[in-house]
Amino acid sequence: MNGIISISLSKRFLRVWQRNLTVYQRIWKISFIPPLLEPLFYLLAFGVGLSALVGSILYHDREVSYINFIAPALIAINIMYNAFFENTYASFVRMYYQKTFDGMMATPLFIEEIIAGEIIWGGTKSVIATAIMMGVISFFGLIHYPHGLLLLPLAFLGGIAFGSIGMFFTAIVPSIETFNLPIFLFVTPMFLFSGTFFPIENLPLWAQKLAILLPLTHLVKLTRSFSFGLIGAELLWNFTYLLTFCLIFFPLALFKMHHRLIK
Repeated sequence: MNGIISISLSKRFLRVWQRNLTVYQRIWKISFIPPLLEPLFYLLAFGVGLSALVGSILYHDREVSYINFIAPALIAINIMYNAFFENTYASFVRMYYQKTFDGMMATPLFIEEIIAGEIIWGGTKSVIATAIMMGVISFFGLIHYPHGLLLLPLAFLGGIAFGSIGMFFTAIVPSIETFNLPIFLFVTPMFLFSGTFFPIENLPLWAQKLAILLPLTHLVKLTRSFSFGLIGAELLWNFTYLLTFCLIFFPLALFKMHHRLIK
């Protein structure tokens, strides 16, 4: 395999996904807690505390409460975090410390199938966490149904996007401590400047143009639109961006991981 063109994949990657699911089932009680409590903390801190100071936000030519504005963004952040950290720290531990990848490579699995299974699992974790978070947020009446159900397939697409970029970083970092750099330079700016806690229209023009390049900006746009029940043709651009991001970084992650594991 000399390049992306020669990548070999089959449905055997599902075995890797199944292995991670089996491990998850053993520790699900611990994994269940963050997506359950995190939205409660954010809604209390920002939605209740800060909402009294901010008041309402103008969105799509209508005023919405601040808590309604940030709730969908919390889902988008949750999608990003679950996939990105699963395919950086967790995948690195399985690769370097637990030697799980070495064991899999001793089977008929191709390296690309191992990595694809890891990324698909990252997307699956985003879906699971999103379903839990939707249950919490829906309790406050902050998601419009049935359009809100589109958040689940969107969570998988977003999970693949951020899982792929996470796996790309896993392929190039020299040590686990080095993940601080992509988190500080990539994840944190998206967390703050992707229209999560305030409209990107409030940013300077140069910052608005930069925000458009961030995948979380498009994910937030989609989660907010689905949560509000606002489905329009303009969302096709955001969906296309995320899909293109996946189509670029998914094979790139497979390619780079192949070169890291086969030296």
